[in-house]
Amino acid sequence: MLKLDGIASFVAVAESGSISEAGRRLNLSKSVVSERLAELERMLGTRLLHRTTRKVSLTEDGAVFLQQATRIIRDVEAATADMAERRGGLSGPLRISAPVTFGRMHLGPALYPFIAAHPQLEVTLDLNDRRIDASSEGFDAVIRHGPLQDSRLVAWQLATSQRLLVASPTYLEQYGSPASVDDLPNHKGIFYTNRGTADWRFDGQHGARIARAKNAFRVNNGDMMLDATLAGLGIALLPTFIAGAAIRSGALHVVDIGLSTATEYIYVAHPEGRHASAKLRALVDCLKLAFGSPPYWDNQS
Repeated sequence: MLKLDGIASFVAVAESGSISEAGRRLNLSKSVVSERLAELERMLGTRLLHRTTRKVSLTEDGAVFLQQATRIIRDVEAATADMAERRGGLSGPLRISAPVTFGRMHLGPALYPFIAAHPQLEVTLDLNDRRIDASSEGFDAVIRHGPLQDSRLVAWQLATSQRLLVASPTYLEQYGSPASVDDLPNHKGIFYTNRGTADWRFDGQHGARIARAKNAFRVNNGDMMLDATLAGLGIALLPTFIAGAAIRSGALHVVDIGLSTATEYIYVAHPEGRHASAKLRALVDCLKLAFGSPPYWDNQS
């Protein structure tokens, strides 16, 4: 009879592409994962994986078996979560991905009380600003800011998010404050590389306007964008969950060009077709309550 731990190890290796990474996810040594894979292949009478010193890939039989194996693991996880909910508790692994700056500034403070209130949970938080493929990388959910680009995800809104053009008083004293989109090409900009070249997009009476500015600094991290803006390197388009405190303290000024960006959202999403577990639903409720509506980072007082 096939053992569930062997199937779980196979799914983890297939999703991560690495025996070492699968071991990290499962909290097992590399040798234990390898032993479980070897036993599973013996039981099935076929090779499921091609192994080299550099990578692990699926065989043809492995690709076929993965579909059923993944379904088995997800069904067991869902059943375990449902039983925990019936007993009035939350337990087991919960693997989440979130952006670095939002995770540090807002997700962490909201998440810690949730973990403390449910000691049987095993939460793993991966902070990463790149777009994560939740399904193939083995995440139960991803927390993201901005437009939802993956149609294979089912998303819940956690909070609204507004982006504002901001600059330091030092920069504005030296270069002046732009009054319109047409003034921006004469100014230096700080850009978030993960958003692409059309990031500075504003809503006008005659449709969307793409603003341009000289490239002073491009970076893929919100913390460094904030630091560079505070240092007077240029104008940045930052969400209020990053810039709100600096705006309220006067360390940054809002640059008014007569246009605004569209309202965006902080959302949590899980792969389409996967059961939304009780622990994930409980986390969503916790985060919505912690962030508020409107969110606390837009509090002007």
